[in-house]
Amino acid sequence: MASAQLRAVTCTAPVNIAVIKYWGKRDEELILPINSSLSVTLHQDQLKTTTTAAISKAFTEDRIWLNGREEDVTQPRLQACLREIRRLAKKQKSAGGEDPLTPSYKVHVASVNNFPTAAGLASSAAGYACLAYALARVYGVDDDLSEVARRGSGSACRSLYGGFVEWQMGQQADGKDSVARQVAPESHWPELRVLILVVSAEKKQTGSTVGMQTSVDTSALLRFRAEKVVPARMAEMVRCVKERDFPAFGQLTMKDSNQFHATCLDTFPPISYLNDTSRRVMQLVHRFNSHHGQTKVAYSFDAGPNAVIFTLDHTVPEFLAAVKHSFPPEANGDPFLKGLPVTPAPLSDALKAALAMEPSPGAIKYVIATQAGPGPQTLDNPQEHLLGPDGLPK
Repeated sequence: MASAQLRAVTCTAPVNIAVIKYWGKRDEELILPINSSLSVTLHQDQLKTTTTAAISKAFTEDRIWLNGREEDVTQPRLQACLREIRRLAKKQKSAGGEDPLTPSYKVHVASVNNFPTAAGLASSAAGYACLAYALARVYGVDDDLSEVARRGSGSACRSLYGGFVEWQMGQQADGKDSVARQVAPESHWPELRVLILVVSAEKKQTGSTVGMQTSVDTSALLRFRAEKVVPARMAEMVRCVKERDFPAFGQLTMKDSNQFHATCLDTFPPISYLNDTSRRVMQLVHRFNSHHGQTKVAYSFDAGPNAVIFTLDHTVPEFLAAVKHSFPPEANGDPFLKGLPVTPAPLSDALKAALAMEPSPGAIKYVIATQAGPGPQTLDNPQEHLLGPDGLPK
């Protein structure tokens, strides 16, 4: 409690990266997907959203600040999340739930990301998962939050859990069975590592919402993918995760990423989220694997040019050396590697020859090294609130 009049809760939530992709909705308002998806939750030590939600009898309107700037609180998706949380709070209150504060109180929300937003790094997923989680805590809602988070951003429901998470598309028209479920916790595959190669931190040209709708309307390949390809891939990916079968996991991850981007090209007019550097990273990964005679590294690209690389911990030093060789860092004083420390490794002449790539200096801005991590957390220290006792950003 920040004061007798105000109740504040601060939470953090993670980014997730889909290895079986979600692209396309069958219901735009409820945000119901045309296919199931499966993701890896990334560790919050490296990538997270932090959100403070505060409610007070004194507040006269709902307000929200994102990364220090006040935003329009009437955005439909934001309103959908607020409505759903308040509905659940009222339902719980009428059922005798322990909630001393009325669901009708207005809320102030402040949220910050520690990574670039709208650059294809799943900022909306972390943001809406964090919003749903913080609102539920502040309004005293104890319920499955899949639907609340999903109404903000489809993939946000996957960020409600740590480790490896499945978003079941569901069949019901009301979306009650379109929920996220944990396949395995983050502790299940401790050797798995994730490298995010930040190609561009700029806002993408075609937003995911618009891109998806255009694909659903115009891509025959997308419909074929959803109906004929994804169900078998979901089952196979669950097996790969449970058995920690990295070669099969890596190959399937790359194939699914490639097919997702193929559906974007099959969209009319075509959408392209990848750029020349993205394609060179793909080439680097395939040549690295070919040199070793096995799948040691895998790429995945969401709706943006940044590469997400999956590998095992013992491969990280050599692959990072290959990245630095192919994309020499700019000498601007900024650290090229962020996140988990990596012991430098030399690049063998044989691997250099196998890569056969002309260096592209500065094409990769920096690399974030991370691993699978837990779901949303509540911060107990009031000093960490983003809002002051007056309900305004500190």
